[in-house]
Amino acid sequence: MRFSCFRKTSRRVSARAFLVIFVTMLLIFSLGEALGASGEGREKENEQKRWVATDTYRVMNFAVLAAALFFLLRKPASQALAGRIKGIKNQLSELESMKEAAEKQLAEYNKRLSFLDQEAEKIVDEYIRQGNEAKAKILQQAEAAVEKLNEQAQKTIEYEFKQATMKLQEE
Repeated sequence: MRFSCFRKTSRRVSARAFLVIFVTMLLIFSLGEALGASGEGREKENEQKRWVATDTYRVMNFAVLAAALFFLLRKPASQALAGRIKGIKNQLSELESMKEAAEKQLAEYNKRLSFLDQEAEKIVDEYIRQGNEAKAKILQQAEAAVEKLNEQAQKTIEYEFKQATMKLQEE
């Protein structure tokens, strides 16, 4: 969470801290050069190890370059980072909405699957009922056919019996 009141003071504090550090470094390096210049009569070894004026200028140039880069790039870098943060937040919110949509779709598919299971059970029950009805119908037809065959057989037997009795009476 960002608070604008803290942000302004932190910028002021960091700019002041940078300025204090820069001035302190400048004084230390200048003082080192002055102290090194006072000991010219020392041995050659000490001359090679002492701080050279070009080193001071290099450090000062680096400090000026670092300060200039800091002040020049501070705002664009913070804007770029803020833009990146905003982009990530937008992407995160889009992904959250996509996740919610996917969860809703998953719930809908699960609901459909449960309905499909119920529908499959209904279809199986309907086929079983139709099979039982067909079985009963076939059994009725078979019983009717058996009854017809029995009647036919009875008629045939009676006819044959009459024929046989007629033949016997003729003889």
